[in-house]
Amino acid sequence: MTVAITTPRGHVGSHVLRALVRAGVRPRVLMRDPDVLDPAWRPHVEAVRCDQGDADAVVTATRGVEALFWVSPTSHEGDPVEAHARLGAHVARAVTENGIARTVFQSSVGAEQRHGAGEIDGLARVEEALDATGAPVLHLRCAYFFTNLGLDLDGLREGVLRTAWPLDAPMPWVDPRDIAEVAAARLLAPWTVGGVQAVHGPRDLSFAEVAGQLTRVLGRPVRAERVTDDDVRAGLTAVGLGDAAVEAIVGMAVGLRDGFVPEQPRTEVTTTPSTLAGWADTHLRPVL
Repeated sequence: MTVAITTPRGHVGSHVLRALVRAGVRPRVLMRDPDVLDPAWRPHVEAVRCDQGDADAVVTATRGVEALFWVSPTSHEGDPVEAHARLGAHVARAVTENGIARTVFQSSVGAEQRHGAGEIDGLARVEEALDATGAPVLHLRCAYFFTNLGLDLDGLREGVLRTAWPLDAPMPWVDPRDIAEVAAARLLAPWTVGGVQAVHGPRDLSFAEVAGQLTRVLGRPVRAERVTDDDVRAGLTAVGLGDAAVEAIVGMAVGLRDGFVPEQPRTEVTTTPSTLAGWADTHLRPVL
């Protein structure tokens, strides 16, 4: 079996790589620069130089592949939604021309809306492109990543968890490692009918509840504070993002925070085990 994965250094992709290697598979990792791969993993993988933005390179890199894990990386140049749509066309072409038997795509909760959810609309374009191939494709509709908490470490050091989401509105949160375990299992198992599988984490949490958990884990007070969309825009602009990228990020909260209900309800299948408290103790507490 030849399994190809993209973003093997990402929050999810790095865990997919490890899971596949531990399962006895030598995955083909598609990377713009294979030299940056951790030397410890190089003997266990087939590293292929591939820019996901180059359609011909994607087709060439996935020849002979039976299963593909595709992550559409965020572009901070130009319109991220348009960028995702371009990459979606590239992977769809590769799936079609190479007859890839099964593809697992890392999508997001909210992609089912198709429009009105900021950057997530771009993931919806990828879903549509892959579905149009008629090939077996599984879209993982992933919840809000625990790792997003690392985007404002300075705020957490000050004891403030800032967000544009309502503080008391529960939503699914997930450890990226749990997503990787689902992805690896589906890459390794033979199937011919795809569809959608949500990955919701262990429980829905509001930002107020998250702040409470962080308070207990870190041993010092953390309070949730709601900021305005314009505050978010100002912060993103200050770090150099263009207007399209800023609106794509702001649009995710705007599109999902008011009355949105995921297409797939929480079930035994969509619920994964890793807790926020455990993740924060391992990954967040040491850096704060």
